[in-house]
Amino acid sequence: MKNLFLVVVILGFSPIFAQEEVDITVDNSWLKAGLTAGIPVGDASDASSFTLGVDLRGQYLFNPNIAIGIASGYSHYFGKDGFDDFGVVPAAGFFRYYFTPDGLFLGTDVGYGFVTNLENNDGGLYVNPQIGYHNRDWNFYAFYQNTFAENDVDLQNVGIGATYNIRFK
Repeated sequence: MKNLFLVVVILGFSPIFAQEEVDITVDNSWLKAGLTAGIPVGDASDASSFTLGVDLRGQYLFNPNIAIGIASGYSHYFGKDGFDDFGVVPAAGFFRYYFTPDGLFLGTDVGYGFVTNLENNDGGLYVNPQIGYHNRDWNFYAFYQNTFAENDVDLQNVGIGATYNIRFK
């Protein structure tokens, strides 16, 4: 299943990267780094009371409205009622649609979520749809994050996040 998913992701993004030349500039490419906070829902709410995380991204803007990139970070689930803390480290691609140069955006991450400190579970399919506001330097967003982990465990949380755009000079 993991290998099949990886092949689908690579083939899905290959036409995008098949262009002969990509010009990376301060106006179309940057790193995003920030923090997230959330409330576990579903299966995760039985074992955790809240989440804190870091959000790291590398983004390429095709035109003023469409961006793709890679996403990672870490979501830490704080254990409750005798449960240990655990976490999710995503390795994902992302897509964003910016309606205007400053304003509303929609996006999603899709990839694999590696689960930490959870017995008999390495992780699974990771999705993270977002809606938010952006300007030249900041992104503020709401999200729903779900890792469809092994053994029929879904690690879900809803929350808010903020990232700062670090431009290449």
